[in-house]
Amino acid sequence: MEIDRSAIEKIIDIAIKEDLGEGDHTSLAVIPSELTGKAQLIVKQDGIIAGIEVAKFIFHKIDPKIKFISFLNDGHSVKKNDIIFRVEGQVISILKAERIVLNIMQRMSGIATQTHHYVEKVSGLKTSILDTRKTAPGMRLLDKYAVKAGGGKNHRFGLFDMILIKDNHIDFSGGIEQAIKKVHDYLKKNNKKLKIEIEARSIADVEVILKTGGVDRILLDNLSLELTRHAVAIINGRFETEASGNISLSNVREYAECGVDYISIGALTHQISSLDLSLKACS
Repeated sequence: MEIDRSAIEKIIDIAIKEDLGEGDHTSLAVIPSELTGKAQLIVKQDGIIAGIEVAKFIFHKIDPKIKFISFLNDGHSVKKNDIIFRVEGQVISILKAERIVLNIMQRMSGIATQTHHYVEKVSGLKTSILDTRKTAPGMRLLDKYAVKAGGGKNHRFGLFDMILIKDNHIDFSGGIEQAIKKVHDYLKKNNKKLKIEIEARSIADVEVILKTGGVDRILLDNLSLELTRHAVAIINGRFETEASGNISLSNVREYAECGVDYISIGALTHQISSLDLSLKACS
Protein backbone atom coordinates (compact mmCIF):
# COMPACT_ATOMS: atom_id res chain seq x y z
CA MET A 1 0.00 0.00 0.00
CA GLU A 2 1.29 3.42 -0.92
CA ILE A 3 1.34 6.18 1.65
CA ASP A 4 1.53 9.94 1.06
CA ARG A 5 4.91 10.83 2.58
CA SER A 6 4.38 14.61 2.57
CA ALA A 7 1.03 14.33 4.34
CA ILE A 8 2.38 11.83 6.87
CA GLU A 9 5.35 14.08 7.64
CA LYS A 10 3.00 16.90 8.63
CA ILE A 11 1.36 14.59 11.18
CA ILE A 12 4.76 13.40 12.39
CA ASP A 13 6.04 16.97 12.79
CA ILE A 14 3.10 17.78 15.09
CA ALA A 15 3.63 14.58 17.10
CA ILE A 16 7.35 15.26 17.54
CA LYS A 17 6.76 18.85 18.65
CA GLU A 18 4.04 17.71 21.06
CA ASP A 19 6.21 15.04 22.70
CA LEU A 20 9.75 16.45 22.59
CA GLY A 21 9.26 20.15 23.10
CA GLU A 22 12.71 21.56 23.89
CA GLY A 23 14.22 18.11 24.35
CA ASP A 24 14.17 14.71 26.09
CA HIS A 25 15.75 15.87 29.32
CA THR A 26 15.65 12.43 30.96
CA SER A 27 17.62 10.76 28.18
CA LEU A 28 19.98 13.72 27.89
CA ALA A 29 20.68 13.45 31.62
CA VAL A 30 21.35 9.72 31.84
CA ILE A 31 22.40 8.53 28.34
CA PRO A 32 25.83 9.47 26.89
CA SER A 33 25.29 11.30 23.59
CA GLU A 34 27.70 9.01 21.74
CA LEU A 35 26.08 5.75 22.95
CA THR A 36 24.66 3.55 20.20
CA GLY A 37 22.38 0.55 20.56
CA LYS A 38 19.61 -1.59 19.10
CA ALA A 39 15.92 -2.00 19.85
CA GLN A 40 13.12 -4.10 18.39
CA LEU A 41 9.35 -3.81 18.23
CA ILE A 42 7.71 -6.81 19.88
CA VAL A 43 4.06 -7.84 19.51
CA LYS A 44 2.30 -8.55 22.80
CA GLN A 45 -1.06 -9.75 21.43
CA ASP A 46 -2.37 -11.31 18.23
CA GLY A 47 -3.72 -9.03 15.52
CA ILE A 48 -3.01 -7.23 12.26
CA ILE A 49 0.01 -4.96 12.13
CA ALA A 50 -0.14 -1.48 10.60
CA GLY A 51 2.08 1.59 10.62
CA ILE A 52 5.48 0.05 9.90
CA GLU A 53 6.23 2.53 7.12
CA VAL A 54 5.08 5.38 9.34
CA ALA A 55 7.42 4.18 12.09
CA LYS A 56 10.28 4.23 9.61
CA PHE A 57 9.40 7.83 8.70
CA ILE A 58 9.42 8.80 12.37
CA PHE A 59 12.80 7.29 13.17
CA HIS A 60 14.39 8.84 10.09
CA LYS A 61 12.76 12.20 10.75
CA ILE A 62 14.31 12.26 14.22
CA ASP A 63 17.64 10.84 13.07
CA PRO A 64 18.36 10.01 9.40
CA LYS A 65 21.30 7.86 10.51
CA ILE A 66 19.13 5.29 12.32
CA LYS A 67 19.19 1.91 10.60
CA PHE A 68 15.68 0.46 10.23
CA ILE A 69 15.19 -3.21 9.35
CA SER A 70 11.60 -4.43 8.86
CA PHE A 71 10.67 -8.12 8.98
CA LEU A 72 7.00 -7.76 7.98
CA ASN A 73 4.75 -5.47 5.94
CA ASP A 74 1.62 -3.56 6.93
CA GLY A 75 -1.48 -5.76 6.83
CA HIS A 76 0.26 -8.93 7.98
CA SER A 77 -1.25 -11.10 10.69
CA VAL A 78 0.95 -11.19 13.82
CA LYS A 79 1.09 -13.24 16.98
CA LYS A 80 2.37 -12.56 20.48
CA ASN A 81 6.18 -12.29 20.63
CA ASP A 82 6.59 -11.66 16.89
CA ILE A 83 9.30 -9.11 16.09
CA ILE A 84 8.16 -6.48 13.59
CA PHE A 85 11.31 -4.43 13.06
CA ARG A 86 14.71 -3.63 14.52
CA VAL A 87 16.40 -0.24 14.76
CA GLU A 88 20.04 0.57 15.36
CA GLY A 89 21.69 3.90 16.03
CA GLN A 90 22.13 6.63 18.63
CA VAL A 91 20.25 5.52 21.75
CA ILE A 92 18.96 9.02 22.52
CA SER A 93 17.41 9.20 19.04
CA ILE A 94 15.75 5.79 19.47
CA LEU A 95 14.25 6.89 22.80
CA LYS A 96 13.00 10.15 21.31
CA ALA A 97 11.04 8.21 18.70
CA GLU A 98 9.82 5.39 20.97
CA ARG A 99 6.54 6.77 22.33
CA ILE A 100 5.52 8.49 19.10
CA VAL A 101 6.04 5.24 17.17
CA LEU A 102 4.14 3.19 19.74
CA ASN A 103 1.22 5.61 19.99
CA ILE A 104 0.72 5.64 16.23
CA MET A 105 1.38 1.97 15.53
CA GLN A 106 -0.75 0.68 18.42
CA ARG A 107 -3.73 2.72 17.24
CA MET A 108 -3.24 1.86 13.58
CA SER A 109 -2.81 -1.84 14.36
CA GLY A 110 -5.93 -1.76 16.55
CA ILE A 111 -7.92 -0.29 13.65
CA ALA A 112 -6.47 -2.82 11.20
CA THR A 113 -7.30 -5.67 13.58
CA GLN A 114 -10.86 -4.46 14.15
CA THR A 115 -11.38 -4.05 10.42
CA HIS A 116 -10.02 -7.54 9.76
CA HIS A 117 -12.62 -9.02 12.14
CA TYR A 118 -15.43 -7.39 10.16
CA VAL A 119 -13.95 -8.36 6.80
CA GLU A 120 -13.67 -11.99 7.97
CA LYS A 121 -17.34 -11.98 8.98
CA VAL A 122 -18.47 -11.16 5.42
CA SER A 123 -15.99 -13.47 3.70
CA GLY A 124 -17.41 -15.10 0.58
CA LEU A 125 -20.06 -12.43 0.06
CA LYS A 126 -19.96 -9.50 -2.35
CA THR A 127 -20.20 -6.88 0.41
CA SER A 128 -17.24 -4.59 1.11
CA ILE A 129 -16.58 -3.09 4.54
CA LEU A 130 -16.19 0.71 4.53
CA ASP A 131 -14.88 3.17 7.07
CA THR A 132 -16.46 6.55 7.90
CA ARG A 133 -15.36 10.06 8.90
CA LYS A 134 -15.46 9.05 12.60
CA THR A 135 -11.70 9.35 12.95
CA ALA A 136 -9.35 11.02 15.42
CA PRO A 137 -8.95 14.71 14.45
CA GLY A 138 -5.74 15.18 12.49
CA MET A 139 -5.23 11.41 12.20
CA ARG A 140 -7.69 10.59 9.42
CA LEU A 141 -5.04 9.71 6.86
CA LEU A 142 -3.46 7.20 9.23
CA ASP A 143 -6.81 5.83 10.43
CA LYS A 144 -8.00 5.22 6.89
CA TYR A 145 -4.66 3.72 5.86
CA ALA A 146 -5.05 1.28 8.77
CA VAL A 147 -8.53 0.30 7.57
CA LYS A 148 -7.04 -0.67 4.21
CA ALA A 149 -4.30 -2.62 5.98
CA GLY A 150 -7.05 -4.60 7.68
CA GLY A 151 -8.74 -5.44 4.39
CA GLY A 152 -11.44 -2.77 4.41
CA LYS A 153 -12.09 0.00 1.90
CA ASN A 154 -12.15 3.75 2.35
CA HIS A 155 -15.37 5.74 2.02
CA ARG A 156 -15.03 9.44 1.23
CA PHE A 157 -12.02 11.06 2.85
CA GLY A 158 -13.86 14.25 3.80
CA LEU A 159 -16.72 16.54 2.89
CA PHE A 160 -14.99 17.58 -0.33
CA ASP A 161 -14.62 14.40 -2.39
CA MET A 162 -18.17 13.03 -2.57
CA ILE A 163 -21.75 14.19 -2.16
CA LEU A 164 -23.53 12.45 0.71
CA ILE A 165 -27.04 13.77 1.25
CA LYS A 166 -27.95 12.78 4.79
CA ASP A 167 -31.09 13.20 6.88
CA ASN A 168 -30.36 16.78 7.98
CA HIS A 169 -29.60 17.85 4.40
CA ILE A 170 -32.90 16.34 3.27
CA ASP A 171 -34.89 17.92 6.09
CA PHE A 172 -33.32 21.38 5.76
CA SER A 173 -33.65 21.42 1.97
CA GLY A 174 -37.33 20.46 1.91
CA GLY A 175 -37.24 16.79 0.96
CA ILE A 176 -35.47 14.16 -1.10
CA GLU A 177 -36.44 15.46 -4.55
CA GLN A 178 -35.45 19.01 -3.70
CA ALA A 179 -32.12 17.90 -2.21
CA ILE A 180 -31.17 15.88 -5.29
CA LYS A 181 -32.13 18.73 -7.62
CA LYS A 182 -30.13 21.26 -5.59
CA VAL A 183 -27.08 19.00 -5.66
CA HIS A 184 -27.21 18.69 -9.44
CA ASP A 185 -27.67 22.43 -9.83
CA TYR A 186 -24.68 23.04 -7.55
CA LEU A 187 -22.42 20.58 -9.36
CA LYS A 188 -23.33 22.02 -12.74
CA LYS A 189 -22.85 25.60 -11.60
CA ASN A 190 -19.43 24.82 -10.09
CA ASN A 191 -18.34 22.46 -12.87
CA LYS A 192 -17.74 19.58 -10.48
CA LYS A 193 -18.09 15.85 -11.02
CA LEU A 194 -18.69 14.05 -7.74
CA LYS A 195 -20.47 10.80 -6.98
CA ILE A 196 -23.80 11.26 -5.23
CA GLU A 197 -25.07 9.15 -2.35
CA ILE A 198 -28.32 9.75 -0.50
CA GLU A 199 -29.67 8.42 2.76
CA ALA A 200 -32.95 6.52 2.96
CA ARG A 201 -34.59 6.17 6.36
CA SER A 202 -37.53 4.07 5.20
CA ILE A 203 -38.88 2.07 2.28
CA ALA A 204 -40.95 5.13 1.40
CA ASP A 205 -37.71 7.11 1.07
CA VAL A 206 -36.25 4.40 -1.16
CA GLU A 207 -39.27 4.59 -3.43
CA VAL A 208 -38.98 8.38 -3.73
CA ILE A 209 -35.28 8.07 -4.57
CA LEU A 210 -35.98 5.41 -7.21
CA LYS A 211 -38.60 7.65 -8.77
CA THR A 212 -36.34 10.72 -8.67
CA GLY A 213 -33.06 9.12 -9.76
CA GLY A 214 -29.91 11.16 -10.22
CA VAL A 215 -27.79 9.38 -7.59
CA ASP A 216 -25.10 6.71 -7.58
CA ARG A 217 -25.69 5.02 -4.25
CA ILE A 218 -28.46 4.67 -1.67
CA LEU A 219 -27.52 4.57 2.00
CA LEU A 220 -29.95 2.36 3.92
CA ASP A 221 -29.62 3.89 7.36
CA ASN A 222 -30.77 2.13 10.51
CA LEU A 223 -33.12 -0.20 8.67
CA SER A 224 -33.95 -3.61 10.11
CA LEU A 225 -32.71 -6.74 8.36
CA GLU A 226 -36.17 -7.32 6.92
CA LEU A 227 -36.44 -3.78 5.56
CA THR A 228 -32.87 -3.90 4.22
CA ARG A 229 -33.65 -7.08 2.27
CA HIS A 230 -36.81 -5.47 0.93
CA ALA A 231 -34.98 -2.29 -0.05
CA VAL A 232 -32.25 -4.21 -1.90
CA ALA A 233 -34.93 -6.17 -3.74
CA ILE A 234 -36.81 -3.12 -4.99
CA ILE A 235 -33.61 -1.24 -5.86
CA ASN A 236 -32.72 -4.32 -7.91
CA GLY A 237 -29.24 -3.22 -8.90
CA ARG A 238 -30.28 0.17 -10.30
CA PHE A 239 -28.04 1.91 -7.76
CA GLU A 240 -25.26 0.81 -5.44
CA THR A 241 -26.47 0.04 -1.93
CA GLU A 242 -24.85 0.70 1.44
CA ALA A 243 -26.11 -0.33 4.87
CA SER A 244 -25.20 1.56 8.03
CA GLY A 245 -26.34 2.05 11.60
CA ASN A 246 -26.50 -0.39 14.53
CA ILE A 247 -24.38 -2.93 12.69
CA SER A 248 -21.87 -4.89 14.77
CA LEU A 249 -19.74 -8.01 14.53
CA SER A 250 -22.73 -10.02 15.74
CA ASN A 251 -25.02 -9.05 12.85
CA VAL A 252 -22.76 -7.75 10.05
CA ARG A 253 -22.92 -11.00 8.09
CA GLU A 254 -26.73 -11.02 8.22
CA TYR A 255 -26.77 -7.51 6.76
CA ALA A 256 -24.26 -8.53 4.10
CA GLU A 257 -26.48 -11.48 3.21
CA CYS A 258 -29.22 -8.97 2.38
CA GLY A 259 -27.21 -8.26 -0.78
CA VAL A 260 -25.90 -4.76 -0.09
CA ASP A 261 -22.75 -3.68 -1.91
CA TYR A 262 -21.24 -1.93 1.09
CA ILE A 263 -21.54 -1.77 4.86
CA SER A 264 -20.06 1.29 6.56
CA ILE A 265 -18.89 0.84 10.15
CA GLY A 266 -18.00 3.83 12.31
CA ALA A 267 -16.64 1.49 14.98
CA LEU A 268 -13.67 0.62 12.75
CA THR A 269 -12.01 3.86 13.82
CA HIS A 270 -13.85 5.23 16.86
CA GLN A 271 -14.45 2.16 19.02
CA ILE A 272 -11.11 0.39 18.84
CA SER A 273 -8.74 -1.30 21.24
CA SER A 274 -5.11 -0.51 20.49
CA LEU A 275 -2.89 -3.49 19.77
CA ASP A 276 -0.32 -3.97 22.54
CA LEU A 277 3.21 -3.41 21.23
CA SER A 278 6.52 -2.78 22.97
CA LEU A 279 9.88 -1.37 21.89
CA LYS A 280 12.66 -3.06 23.83
CA ALA A 281 16.46 -2.86 23.80
CA CYS A 282 18.15 -5.87 22.22
CA SER A 283 21.65 -7.08 21.44
